[in-house]
Amino acid sequence: MRRYFLSFALFLGAGFAQPPANMPKADRLWPGGAPGAQGTEDIDQPSLAPYLVPAGRGTGTAVIVCPGGGYIHLAMDHEGDQIAKWLNSLGVSAFVLKYRLGPKYHHPVELGDAQRAIRTVRSKAAEYRLLPDRIGIMGFSAGGHLASTAGTHFDAGDSGATDPIDRLSSRPDFLVLCYPVISFGDVAHQGSRRNLLGDNPDPKLVESLSNETQVTARTPPTFLFHTTTDATVPVENSVMFYAALHKAGVPAELHIYERGPHGVGLAQTDEALSSWPARLADWLRVRGLLNAAAR
Repeated sequence: MRRYFLSFALFLGAGFAQPPANMPKADRLWPGGAPGAQGTEDIDQPSLAPYLVPAGRGTGTAVIVCPGGGYIHLAMDHEGDQIAKWLNSLGVSAFVLKYRLGPKYHHPVELGDAQRAIRTVRSKAAEYRLLPDRIGIMGFSAGGHLASTAGTHFDAGDSGATDPIDRLSSRPDFLVLCYPVISFGDVAHQGSRRNLLGDNPDPKLVESLSNETQVTARTPPTFLFHTTTDATVPVENSVMFYAALHKAGVPAELHIYERGPHGVGLAQTDEALSSWPARLADWLRVRGLLNAAAR
């Protein structure tokens, strides 16, 4: 019974939690209403909050940020707003994604929201002073599952679509996965799996969304970090995804810290773990994503 009330409380949090007070105004991904919406409330309308770098200070790189929360709520502060502001400090524009959640919404709705976010930012690259081939996606925990799904389940766009946004590719140019849910197999975070797929999902769907099995040579370059002592999402999730990337010849970097709990965000109060953002900045720099390219 206690578990039921906890889940119910988290569900209410998903529906009525307020974003951080200083968060930019979010834009709906589908201004006329999202496809498959089961209502007209805020929770039924996915959106992007733009954190744009001022003119003359940007690198042309953008990151769509997917907060975690087990596919039932969103950690919009420490895995959204704080992350976006840190990315801005590197000259990277950020877009915090509010995607739809279970148990009201199941796959493929969440993936559709992430793909629409990628296409939307790409479609506005000139307006936002971005390069359309420097658009990455970053996710934490269940948001990491969503980001890794976007990086392994993408398409080139529909050239015949009425909406010009839908004509663009949904493939991200790079992935950043932070203590991510990756697998729905033996090391799955069962709450994320249940909230995304329901109680009795088709085994073929479970395999398809165990993203370590979906890596190909076209999967984008990836940065991962995790902790060995993560008691919520086992570190094997990141290890298996890294191994699959390495086998496929995809550039990847994995940082595993010995200690640290789940859901740390920037880990600002942890002397050791707080170094992970610097490792990410190094990776972005090495890949040329922090260089201001001619536009």
